[in-house]
Amino acid sequence: MLEFPKRRQARNLLRLIRRKDDSGNPSVGFGGVLEDGRPVHGGAVKLLPLRDAFGGDERSFDILYAVSSSQPQCAVDLLRRCRDQGIRIVWNQNGIGYPAWAGRESERFNAPMRRLRSMADHVIYQSRFCEISAERFLGPSEVPSGVLYNPVDLVRFAPVARGGDGPLQILAAGTHGTRDRVTSVLEMLALLRRGGIEAELTVAGKFQWRNGEADFQRTVDRLDIKASVRRVQRFSQEDAAPLYQAHDLLVHPKYMDPCPTVVIEAMACGIPVIGSASGGMPELVPDTCGKLVPGPIDWERRHTPTGEELAGAVTTILPKLSVMGAAARKHAEARFAVGQWVEDHRRIFQGLI
Repeated sequence: MLEFPKRRQARNLLRLIRRKDDSGNPSVGFGGVLEDGRPVHGGAVKLLPLRDAFGGDERSFDILYAVSSSQPQCAVDLLRRCRDQGIRIVWNQNGIGYPAWAGRESERFNAPMRRLRSMADHVIYQSRFCEISAERFLGPSEVPSGVLYNPVDLVRFAPVARGGDGPLQILAAGTHGTRDRVTSVLEMLALLRRGGIEAELTVAGKFQWRNGEADFQRTVDRLDIKASVRRVQRFSQEDAAPLYQAHDLLVHPKYMDPCPTVVIEAMACGIPVIGSASGGMPELVPDTCGKLVPGPIDWERRHTPTGEELAGAVTTILPKLSVMGAAARKHAEARFAVGQWVEDHRRIFQGLI
């Protein structure tokens, strides 16, 4: 097990890394991201199927696989060591920093990614939008590259039979980085209920802005929707599938989201999606599987859909909810199956070694 508890210890452990050379059978290391004893979350979750298919001893491998949204400690030193040992490097690029999201901190996010991506032998972009934004803010890349959307386990994330009675169950899930995306969902619920639609809302996941929980409660009280809102502050990967399966609709209003796994998992569970027609969302959600609210491409300002726009989208698809749910499942089977994702990686890895 390769661990990176401290920078000095990490550098000492780097000296142990050697190329394995399995004579055509790819052996993949992940820079200790999966081996430090902590629960796997965020960008590292997608590494688990690759570990099961290709992983081995983290000190001996012939391909290093690194994800921009879950970088290993001492990443530059690690990549240098791998290059010195003849280990090939695959870089999986998610989103980048840009002013509408990171403001003046954009370059703090981008500089390490720019450097690490430049050391790779192959770059995988999580969406076409990820590629476009990386080219814009990180600069061009000369190595082979391609787009592979995030995968989903179609066995775990699958539709379940639910009763047709009761209020419409709406879910907003994920890491909520800004106040506006939560406020717009709450305002959407209030408008739906005033319009005569019996609906309930679950807001699941962390709030990342200061005083998020207090802001949330104040907005719920102001809109007088407390009896119709459920708050789930944390949920694990094990909790995710039952959470989706208990709802009829996912609302994901985040602006310029690069490749949201929550959307892919929801569709695999047969859940239609309402969201912003920005970032990678138009690549993931066709018109048959939900409704995306139009918005401009603006790197300087966020254009989160309003509560009124989200409520209008929900009202539009309500008569087609079951049809769209079935289409969402078929779409997930055709585009996001984890087995195909692993095989696509196998071809890349074999080409590199």
